[in-house]
Amino acid sequence: MPAALDDVLAVLDRIAPPALAEDWDNVGLIVDATPRVPVQRALLTIDLTEAVLDEAIARRCQLVVAYHPPLFAPLRRLHASDASARVVLRAVREGIAIHSPHTALDAVSAGLCDWLAEALGSGARTPLRATNDGDDPSHGPGRCVVLESPASLDEIVARIKSWLKLPALRIARAPHAGSIRRVALCPGAGGSVLAGVNADLYWTGELRHHDVLAALARGTSVVLCEHSSSERGYLAVLRGRLAEQCPGVEFLVSAHDREPLVLA
Repeated sequence: MPAALDDVLAVLDRIAPPALAEDWDNVGLIVDATPRVPVQRALLTIDLTEAVLDEAIARRCQLVVAYHPPLFAPLRRLHASDASARVVLRAVREGIAIHSPHTALDAVSAGLCDWLAEALGSGARTPLRATNDGDDPSHGPGRCVVLESPASLDEIVARIKSWLKLPALRIARAPHAGSIRRVALCPGAGGSVLAGVNADLYWTGELRHHDVLAALARGTSVVLCEHSSSERGYLAVLRGRLAEQCPGVEFLVSAHDREPLVLA
């Protein structure tokens, strides 16, 4: 049977505790539903675009779990000329609640970072730094993976493409690069998390041009798979975890959520 919104939110907070999020982030319940109704169906997405909200309405969802918070910087006004405001205003009108786990889902053990690390093969994993709560050393942003068996950059690239189901990646190969043993990874835009980390390879969604040059100068190769393409594959995993803990709710992965950048 359907679940109360608070019960679904409690499960989301157990999977991705808000205390693990970065200080600058905006996680948790972003838009409350008024009036609150039992949750029969919830839509999972990376980005809550207007097309995704249309989908949530068409599929009669009472909740959207948007990995990226649709409200990030404070809004001074709610005007229909602003895309974020339009999404929020329409969600409120339609009685749809919005929750975002974002960097809490990155940092938590068995979350997005660990899912990415699985693509690389067997090896020891540690967060790149401690989380805000500091209680569990397995939580934290990014991961450093020390592979049991070193591999060539081409082999690592093949593993990543297979894991993420992507036809192509952007690669910066460090001069005189040898086999890859130590990989530092971060979903999304990993520049601030990866900066200065000692590794044979940085793997993230996007990096600034000069961050790529700095990595190459220190002998570190770079693999970029585009921002949301480094995150989207985890939605199916999250759906399974939520369905197990909320058996009365149907969790759907958006069919309209996609990486905005394509190769042409």
